[in-house]
Amino acid sequence: MGKRDDLIAKYADDLKNKCGMTPDMDLLTKVTIGCGPSIYNADASTVAAGQEAELDTVKNNFLIKKLGLADGPQLMDAINATIETYGRSEHNKYRAVVYYMLTKHFGKEAVYG
Repeated sequence: MGKRDDLIAKYADDLKNKCGMTPDMDLLTKVTIGCGPSIYNADASTVAAGQEAELDTVKNNFLIKKLGLADGPQLMDAINATIETYGRSEHNKYRAVVYYMLTKHFGKEAVYG
């Protein structure tokens, strides 16, 4: 297995054990690939949930640009709900896991079709 496969396995483990969901491995793989090289960078691979600017980046670059959603309070509500599901106290909130959960939340799996 390559480094990306190891990361996908780690993300799947987080989804199962920290978020209480059974991951769709095909979608998780596509979301992870969609994150590009950021998954290999310790800082970029995680979402700093306590930083407003970071949450805005998730909203603007992922939800609006990637998933094509209209801006509105429901986007930040979904981000906050995802962070709660992952666990606010959880130090490493992996970007691919957060993006996966947001993709599922909004039913936008077709973007990765």
